[in-house]
Amino acid sequence: MIASIVGIVFLLMASAFFSGSETALTATSRARMHHLEQRGNRRARLVARLIERRERLIGTLLIGNNIVNIFASSLATSVLYSLVGEGIAVLLATVVMTILLVIFSEVLPKTIAIRNADRVSLAVAPIATGIVFLLTPLAATVQAIVSAILKAFGVRAQATDHTAAEEELRGAISLHADSGAVIGHEKAMLHSILDLDRLPVSDAMTHRRSMLMLDADMPPTELVERVMSSNYTRMPVWRGEPDNIIGVLHAKDLLRALGAARNDPTAIDVTKILVKPWFVPETTTLLEQMTAFREKHAHFALVVDEYGALMGLITLEDILEEIVGEITDEHDIASRNVSAQPDGSYLVLGSVTIRDVNRRLGWNLSDEAATTIAGLMLHHAQTIPEVGGACDVQGFRFELVARQGNTLTQIRIRPARDIAPRDA
Repeated sequence: MIASIVGIVFLLMASAFFSGSETALTATSRARMHHLEQRGNRRARLVARLIERRERLIGTLLIGNNIVNIFASSLATSVLYSLVGEGIAVLLATVVMTILLVIFSEVLPKTIAIRNADRVSLAVAPIATGIVFLLTPLAATVQAIVSAILKAFGVRAQATDHTAAEEELRGAISLHADSGAVIGHEKAMLHSILDLDRLPVSDAMTHRRSMLMLDADMPPTELVERVMSSNYTRMPVWRGEPDNIIGVLHAKDLLRALGAARNDPTAIDVTKILVKPWFVPETTTLLEQMTAFREKHAHFALVVDEYGALMGLITLEDILEEIVGEITDEHDIASRNVSAQPDGSYLVLGSVTIRDVNRRLGWNLSDEAATTIAGLMLHHAQTIPEVGGACDVQGFRFELVARQGNTLTQIRIRPARDIAPRDA
């Protein structure tokens, strides 16, 4: 009898091990285990291998847990049978073992494991690896039977969604931001990094209307003056018509040429110092373009549409600004793209992107229909409004403040809750 009681205690401990191991290994941080594995932690490597095949891991642990639970209950029934007789042995064994299993083999070990998932996972990894190795054939047999039953009822296993990992990352970022572990601008940066593979370069480029381009046939003195007065180091050069870009002029190359010509602009042939232009399609994603910049050791490209017409230019700085927000240096012209007003409204330049406004002000304006604030107002207004014209946009009131021709240059945005009701 003593041997049976000792056996029951041992089986309860084994059941606690299986329950705690299952909880810890399914709740452990894969990212942390990967980091520890990279640092040479052998137990972390074992954990990583176990959770790579989560179905096999859970299956073997559940089989082991059920085996020891059933065995413990059988021994308890046998012990009680000899103590109290056949009448109430089964009932008493059921009550006693249920209490013991729930408290000491389920709730207690699972609570410890969920609170210390990483630490417990590292501790149980070697033993769990051996158990998985021993019980894998049995688990595979059980899984085959389950699959056959599901197949008989027309249930098919679904392929893993390739976006699941990205959604998990986004959820983790938002969760930590809500808990205060990640502050607002860090959350925006991390989300922007994940967005790089879905945003085309056309969303971040400088439009051709705002580009500084040089005519190759202008007088050399005037060309040099325009370059020297510019805030840019690289400028596209065209000949005949603006769409016919023949090269890109770098200010440093021009300075070297000026030095070689003893500061005589008329002695410079600009076409000989131009760099071959690099054209990229507007559908290229920002992630693809950033990778291309790195591979080509460049950070300036011209964007064209499907017909080869020039749309604008994209730089490495433009892509970085999509992640960290606007970057300015001592040579940039200070501009108030978004400025708060005393009445609670905001004056926004029409060329500012919706993403930039959302990032700065914490709004959630949709950028599916348009890229810029001006484009968003045009989409909702369904016409080119006059100055003073207004329309409601996704819970905000957009009012046109200024325009040049058909271009909306400045818009006042006011949250709908701040709009005073109109008199009837």
